[in-house]
Amino acid sequence: MMKQELNSVDSIVAIGGGHGLGRVLSSLSFLGPKLTGIVTTTDNGGSTGRIRQDETTIAWGDLRNCLSQLAHRPAIGTMLFDHRFNGDNELNGHNLGNIILYALEQLCVRPLEAIKLIRTILKIETRVIPMSESPTHLSALNAQGETVFGEMNVDDMKEIPSQLTLAPNVAATCEALQAINKADIIIIAPGSFFTSVMPPLLIPSIANAIKDSSAKVILIDNLTSEPSCASSLTLDDKIEWINQSISTNRINKIIRNSDAVDIGELVSYFPLVSDHHLGLHHKEALAEAIATVVSHKA
Repeated sequence: MMKQELNSVDSIVAIGGGHGLGRVLSSLSFLGPKLTGIVTTTDNGGSTGRIRQDETTIAWGDLRNCLSQLAHRPAIGTMLFDHRFNGDNELNGHNLGNIILYALEQLCVRPLEAIKLIRTILKIETRVIPMSESPTHLSALNAQGETVFGEMNVDDMKEIPSQLTLAPNVAATCEALQAINKADIIIIAPGSFFTSVMPPLLIPSIANAIKDSSAKVILIDNLTSEPSCASSLTLDDKIEWINQSISTNRINKIIRNSDAVDIGELVSYFPLVSDHHLGLHHKEALAEAIATVVSHKA
């Protein structure tokens, strides 16, 4: 039922950050070019952050993560793309995939062209699009009205931010807007809520495209509480944050984890935990849950 139900859909768009979005994309990768991921590009930590300290570029880490989860295994290309350097030198801790993507950006002009080339090399049919091709950082206001700059610092906040913004404001990738406009289903992927889920929704044209879309919008909640101030957010809080960004209530269905299946008009529960990691969605179970709520008429 799963593949038959979803294969009848012409276009699905999933939005979010690396780990959570990558899991959704890999769960639905059988859809091939019918599936598009729109990826957060505000990361400033790890290998990506070190590249961004020295160069003016978008954050490549979440894009690399999504591409890696979509890649066929085993393959030498995938091994190279995932390779992380070790040793007492400047390359220590850097991910080769991030460096390759940044190098291709310099050669190919557009980040999207760099991604297309990697997709060709790794034989990935699913489209992967950065939320913007212009560099930007996540910024927040705390309860005292002070600015907290950078995704890593926002993640370390001890209290819920009063506001999130992008600094600077950037335009959405035009292909991302086109994908949203054509989508039959829009999935808001699980992930760190303030630093993975929210950033694409802070771009007005993306928020407006979702608002104006006739697509069914599905929110997939996290399996576990995240290690940040967002852990205190209720499901209603998350919906309110999303609604404020989109300026309307566009969420039609919500998927959450539970030991038993319970299909509701808005919130549906499914056993979704991976056999290998408590924090990862089981790929087949997640695809089945998406197919179920898509076909549910209530």
